[in-house]
Amino acid sequence: MSNGNPVFITGGTGYIGTRLIPRLQALGYPVVALAREQSKQKLPPECRCVIGDALDGDSYKTSVTESSTFIHLVGVSHPGPAKARQFVDIDKRAAYEAIRIAAENRVAHFIYLSVAHPAPVMRAYIDVRASCEREIRAAGLNATVMRPWYVLGPGHRWPYLLIPFYRLAELLPSTRESARRLGLVTLQQMVNALASAAANPPKGVRVVEVPEIKNAAANKDLPAAAASAS
Repeated sequence: MSNGNPVFITGGTGYIGTRLIPRLQALGYPVVALAREQSKQKLPPECRCVIGDALDGDSYKTSVTESSTFIHLVGVSHPGPAKARQFVDIDKRAAYEAIRIAAENRVAHFIYLSVAHPAPVMRAYIDVRASCEREIRAAGLNATVMRPWYVLGPGHRWPYLLIPFYRLAELLPSTRESARRLGLVTLQQMVNALASAAANPPKGVRVVEVPEIKNAAANKDLPAAAASAS
């Protein structure tokens, strides 16, 4: 059974994308994913592959339809302070191209994987993501901005060591808000929240923070508070 509107994904061969595509397909969405020739084998057989370059929106423009939900997941793997230049050259450029194509093709819904902020670390990474959020607003898109801090999963497990410190910080009034906003989410929670966002397009720009990502994963829907434009 098809849910009708297609989903176009950039970054579909990555850490989150390879888990999200089967989830969307199971919900009945026809999925079209951008990939390079050398990575197309990472996509499920039922997923339509578009060969192109995330840094060049014109290479995939004709595959994005007005009725599409456009999910942009492109980003440098294992981000760290030493990759500040890559954040600009890859993350920012790819996002700006995606936003441009989404606006030109008047997509129904644009979903952007950002990062929780403000935060005391990863300033260069946050600056790029915040810039992309501003570009989304300037483009006038109906959009969902997802703001996880760190996504736990295969190859991304070391922050489990921090869970006791998070629990302590959540008990203290002075650190509670930051601990919740910069909390850890699992890969499955992130996938479920993205699928929920695709099923619930907003009018204007919706920002979904870590607590709402967890709630969406648990309730299979976005809470009303997260659905308001902000």
